[in-house]
Amino acid sequence: MVDHSPDDPYRSVPPVRDPTPWAAGITVAVLVALLATVAVYAFGSALGEVHPLLALLINVVAVGGAAPTAWRWRHTPVTRWVLLGCAAGVALGWFGLILAGLAAL
Repeated sequence: MVDHSPDDPYRSVPPVRDPTPWAAGITVAVLVALLATVAVYAFGSALGEVHPLLALLINVVAVGGAAPTAWRWRHTPVTRWVLLGCAAGVALGWFGLILAGLAAL
């Protein structure tokens, strides 16, 4: 394992000692997941009308670009709930796009 200096942006965040706000966190995650699902589905279906490979390419590039930042923020106390909602929303949006694509066949 690599040890990073204390002022390095890639250093590990110490564990949080406060109690976990489950109700508020899950509420935030569900709302963000709903927004992300609608956004991914709407954007993907609009791009899919232009060309299906364009929709696939743009989605993969967007997720690939956001993934390193999300991975670094995953231990931040409030941001982890938002990231959970985003990840679930993107997965649900992709699932909806796959189902819509299969239904169109």
